[in-house]
Amino acid sequence: MLKMAGNKSYTIVEYFGGDCGYRCGYCKNDEGNFSHGMWSHTMTVQDYQDLIDRGWRRSGKYVYKPKMNKTCCPQYTIRCHALKFQPSKSHKKILKKISKFISKGELPKGQDDGEPMDSVCDEAGPREPSNVCHSEVKCAAITDIQKELPECPAITEVQKDVADAAPADSATLRKDPVSVADERTTAAAPKPGMGADPGRPPCRKAKDLRKERRLQKEQIRQHADGDSSIASPTPPTAVQTKQPKPLEDFINESLPDNSSHCLEVRLVPVNFEDPQFTASYQQSVALYARYQMAIHGDDPSECSESEFRRFLCDSPLEAEHSPDGPEVGYGSFHQQYWLDGRIVAVGVIDILPTCVSSVYFYYHPDFASLSLGSYSALREIAFTRQLQKQSPKLSYYYLGFYIHSCPKMRYKGQYRPSDLLCPETYAWVSIEQCVPQLENSRYARFNQDPDAGDARVLKDVGRALVLYRRAVMPYAAYTRKRKGTSDETEVQQYADLVGQDCAERILLYRS
Repeated sequence: MLKMAGNKSYTIVEYFGGDCGYRCGYCKNDEGNFSHGMWSHTMTVQDYQDLIDRGWRRSGKYVYKPKMNKTCCPQYTIRCHALKFQPSKSHKKILKKISKFISKGELPKGQDDGEPMDSVCDEAGPREPSNVCHSEVKCAAITDIQKELPECPAITEVQKDVADAAPADSATLRKDPVSVADERTTAAAPKPGMGADPGRPPCRKAKDLRKERRLQKEQIRQHADGDSSIASPTPPTAVQTKQPKPLEDFINESLPDNSSHCLEVRLVPVNFEDPQFTASYQQSVALYARYQMAIHGDDPSECSESEFRRFLCDSPLEAEHSPDGPEVGYGSFHQQYWLDGRIVAVGVIDILPTCVSSVYFYYHPDFASLSLGSYSALREIAFTRQLQKQSPKLSYYYLGFYIHSCPKMRYKGQYRPSDLLCPETYAWVSIEQCVPQLENSRYARFNQDPDAGDARVLKDVGRALVLYRRAVMPYAAYTRKRKGTSDETEVQQYADLVGQDCAERILLYRS
């Protein structure tokens, strides 16, 4: 990686533009998917953090940004507030299902009711840079390269997983709130032809009856313990202020010693010099191919080892460590799910300065009924919370793109509280405010302030940094060296898309 003064690394990219349409992986429109694209030879984690906060996303080393007002299926960046997340009833049901399988070996029938964390569309754009001079970039990187960063240690998270998470009235999980309410109303209604019986006490709410029963049980318990004090007839305030059970309790709840299965989760850096990564590499390749063919219907040629490596192992992110960062460092990782000694699922993630970003998830098709895609998201949210204890600013979980126009991709909105990124002002807006707009239009500006604009736009394109003939210079200096150059429109477009911070840090390759 090219280094500048102070041992700080540069990001090196080539910008492709976004005029050509590609096949959409969601609605299958042959030429409806439009996106801007860049090939990243190398990238710092901070630059990528800033880019995804402006709507960019990576697929291997290819970094792309959908043309939101033109593409057939607008893709909105979505993030979940990991520290505030509370699992929903459906999430608890999934955790209970996993727990039941681990403890009793019972594999549920049926298919996965959750989607994997697929954040990339295979037809996003070009696979390789079309106009690159590899030798020049390589030479530039080698000329100024300095001491390598320390190798990122792998951590292993070994658990006999997972918690029993269902509430007592789990039968109601299969019913939506409206139908449950209607059922209660029907049951409480008087019989035809009969009015209220004046000899009976008035009806009371079930909630009040439950509180009274709890209070009576508490009084009986206190008397049994020899406590002479009489509890107050009013419901205790502790019941009203009871904190909900955190996600970690559901995941980490202990299981019987004689569980049928053992689940182990390992975090492995994507690094071919790491022994854990190389030892499990072929097993991961085989699992990926099996998943792609069974779940996505890919031809064997589409899920070869080279495709696996390009898609899920080739990352532009350079591993970094920071004094105020997590112990595992920043960069690209595979979170492997080992069941009884074999890999059954892999979550590909990026650990960045303020978030854990989900890249992709694949699993063994035999376990499709376990909702592993949703389960992995819950595990990754819990992992984000774990990292936040080491690095306070790392508090978000990015789920990739939210596509409201594709019903199968709306599941990402269930991980709340979450925000969507405004495609015009790059401000974060809660998903509750965004959905009504998306019901009316596929493309929407979420920021309600009509005067708000892009606060990080680069006003002077001459300040954008470029890499030309192994030298780093502002674009203004480059134009003086290349008199008569006609690429200012392209460079201006690139600068607008990446924003001021990135334009003044990232090296745009010019031949």
